[in-house]
Amino acid sequence: MQRRTLLATGAAGALGAAMTSAAPAAAAPPARRVDTGLDRLVADDFATLAGRRVGVLSNPTGVDSDYRHLVDLIHESGSVSHLAAFGPEHGFRGSAQAGGSEGTGIDARTGITVYDAYGASQAKWAQMLTSANVDTLVFDIQDVGVRFYTYIWTMYTSMVVAARLGLRYVVLDRPNPIGGKAYGPLMTAPYTSGVGLKEIVQQHGMTVGELARYFNAVFLPAEAGRSVDLEVVALRHWKRTMFAADLDLPWVMPSPNMPTPDTALVYPGTGLFEGVSSISEGRGTARPFELIGGLATDFDYHWSDRLNARELPGVRFREAYFVPTIAGQHPPMLNQLCAGVEVKVVDRAAYDPIRTAVAMLVEARKYPAFAWRYDSYDPVRPYWVDKLTGSTRLRTMIDAGADVDDVVGAWSDELTGFERQRQPFLLY
Repeated sequence: MQRRTLLATGAAGALGAAMTSAAPAAAAPPARRVDTGLDRLVADDFATLAGRRVGVLSNPTGVDSDYRHLVDLIHESGSVSHLAAFGPEHGFRGSAQAGGSEGTGIDARTGITVYDAYGASQAKWAQMLTSANVDTLVFDIQDVGVRFYTYIWTMYTSMVVAARLGLRYVVLDRPNPIGGKAYGPLMTAPYTSGVGLKEIVQQHGMTVGELARYFNAVFLPAEAGRSVDLEVVALRHWKRTMFAADLDLPWVMPSPNMPTPDTALVYPGTGLFEGVSSISEGRGTARPFELIGGLATDFDYHWSDRLNARELPGVRFREAYFVPTIAGQHPPMLNQLCAGVEVKVVDRAAYDPIRTAVAMLVEARKYPAFAWRYDSYDPVRPYWVDKLTGSTRLRTMIDAGADVDDVVGAWSDELTGFERQRQPFLLY
């Protein structure tokens, strides 16, 4: 099956001139201009979609540098013969909270049908794509680079079905906001779920375009019986060492509790606290996933003191108190005073979010109130943190008293293997 990729070309634009020596302090370097896949599609006047029956899988992040949405641009251009949309978790226009969607209906702005794709099975995807009568499916969503962030699995499932139906699949690539380095444990088959359908590491360090290429070669032939007709409209001027804060690109919240690039930076690690029933990950505060804590009657300032004493690379911890206004998986903490830490990243290049979170878990486990989230609806795999990390290993090692280096070292070989396997599919 043919696979096409528009490869990134050209060097990044020159940086602005440095401040003169008379300046009191050095200026921050100017943000780097990166062209997204959508920017390149617009510049090419939608040529790759001309005359097609197009379905768009997107959410509020699918905007160009002027904050114009892909669907609105296509609709206004008249370049396609038919248009439909598909909304992932939180919905196409982004009005739903975690674990929610907007349902299927008519988009008020464009009048097109929007199908509810959150958590859709392959059978539902087949029904939706057939009903929508499309021959090309376009994916344009800003991912945050973490296995348990669900958009990549919506992409994967739709790719499988598109392959079976013989549809084209176009990915408009966007930067990985936390860079191109991989960290963390590998998913194992017994613990796959909607927060990790396939065997990739926790922080995959790939763009969605690179992931699509990886999925297409590694997983689709076995699951779909063939690869999909894939085209990646690649980024221009992005490098793997770049973070979202380095770039001159719009930041639209990918989900209601991912407000800033700072949130995305810590999320690969502190997202694990969704697997701890006695500790809130700060939902309903101005700093979700940066503020982590449990009831003030159970946790205290010693947590930040012990973490700072570890001198973890690139990060410091502030003693913090907050009141969650969204329960999430932690109803006892709703509207209650919580004590814990604020994660303050001081050196992005040195910071390892998952190793940092392991240290946080190791120290939190010393409090008597600490408890892993236990889901009685899944008696075979009841611990949510096992689904987040890909196996029972992290939980059982921490429960047995293992320290940070032992826990992190346990996945060293599988991380190296994943880095080797992904190499042929990297574009940048």
